[in-house]
Amino acid sequence: MEGPFLPMSMKEKKTIFRMFAGHISRGQVKLMRAAHLDFLETQRKGIGFKDAQSQRFIIDCFTSAGCFNVGRGNEEIISAIDEAAKDLDMGSSCLTSHHKLAFAKKLASVTPGDLTRVLFSAGGGEAIDGAIKLARGATGHNEVISMIKAYHGHSGFSLSANGKEYYRHLFEPLMPGFSFVPFGDLDAVRRQASDKTAAIILEPVQGEGGIFVGDDFYLRGLRQLCDDLGIMLIFDEIQTGFGRTGKMFASEHSGVIPDIMAIAKSVSGGLYPTAAVVYRDIPVLVDFVDKNPWFHRCFSGGSDLGCVAASRVLDYFIKNRLWENAERMGVILKEALLQLQRENPKIIREIRGRGLMIGIEYLDEYMGALMADSLSKHGIFAVYSGNQPQVMRFMLPITITREEIERVIVITRAAVATMKVFLPLTEPLAKIPGVRLLLNNIHVQITVFEWIRLFEDLFASFKKSRAGEVRQ
Repeated sequence: MEGPFLPMSMKEKKTIFRMFAGHISRGQVKLMRAAHLDFLETQRKGIGFKDAQSQRFIIDCFTSAGCFNVGRGNEEIISAIDEAAKDLDMGSSCLTSHHKLAFAKKLASVTPGDLTRVLFSAGGGEAIDGAIKLARGATGHNEVISMIKAYHGHSGFSLSANGKEYYRHLFEPLMPGFSFVPFGDLDAVRRQASDKTAAIILEPVQGEGGIFVGDDFYLRGLRQLCDDLGIMLIFDEIQTGFGRTGKMFASEHSGVIPDIMAIAKSVSGGLYPTAAVVYRDIPVLVDFVDKNPWFHRCFSGGSDLGCVAASRVLDYFIKNRLWENAERMGVILKEALLQLQRENPKIIREIRGRGLMIGIEYLDEYMGALMADSLSKHGIFAVYSGNQPQVMRFMLPITITREEIERVIVITRAAVATMKVFLPLTEPLAKIPGVRLLLNNIHVQITVFEWIRLFEDLFASFKKSRAGEVRQ
């Protein structure tokens, strides 16, 4: 479906979604359709893609939580993979490879401090698993401190480290030894930490948690605490890494070097799955890995093709200094959003973030769903935070230009105006405690939006048939 093609008919689109529901997920189709997010991506280029049926260009403000930092369909990365695929396959995970070595060396040249040792993984959750296993194995301790509202993945140790019950409760009991403290509360971490603690794990900027930035005092305090007690400090830079926050890695803002860092998503430009655990060249970690080289096995992570793609992505980042563009464009976008907040204090509570990782927090949870729906109608694909539904995440490709940022700002203003149409109805209801809970319930939201979407489709069909009668 990529490249030049005729627009897809509505009948064809409905057939695809019906089959997707039957073979993959009916709930996903229902949710995305209700929120006007039932796009079919094609002609993926730059900051977005075209919807196959409507032929509208959709700006990607979600970027699959930061996978597409180098833009959609980056031709330099695609060309590198195409060329490599003529001679390479994934390669054997057990064998040495100069492609693995070349990427590991290049990665070590841009990571902070002595974060120069690499363990490969296939995805972010698996990288978090490896990071926690490394910390536990190297220290001989079992307890892990994570943050409330943290998001680290959906597998094994990573699921156990998630700081919201929503993700964990269906699968409990999970891995033992995990405890949770408020993000940004250094005293709470101090009270929880002990000589049994293997690791403290956190995102320098919480993504799913609502775009909360860890300040310098907090991150430096954690570093000192870990040094004092022999605890491994783990940074999850899966969303924040590779230029997203205005530095190559978010830890550079505070000058704090973690003992272990997990990276994924945009490390390979969203074109070939690759992830890694990067750890410091210190005896406690290096000795453990040397004695237990197979403690974290992955048969697809660190593949030869993946390493070629990731190496070319790093070249692209460095050549174009994309972290600097993220900083510049982030300032422009954040200032515009702050002005929008000043104009709409009854809708927007706060604007926060760093670089092109920005969150808009609304006064009520249901407003996040309303805004996602309004943005989609105007040509922006954006989603609210899973751990903080009233926060809309703006995580555009960091290749974005000034002209494109201005376009995003214009559309966002139009979307807020559209959302205001619903507020005279929802605001009085939200003041009723029981009704407020219903408005904030995602299942209620899906049902309401589904009825609205059905009405819109019927009205559009009626207008089309009337137009046909007039022409006749």
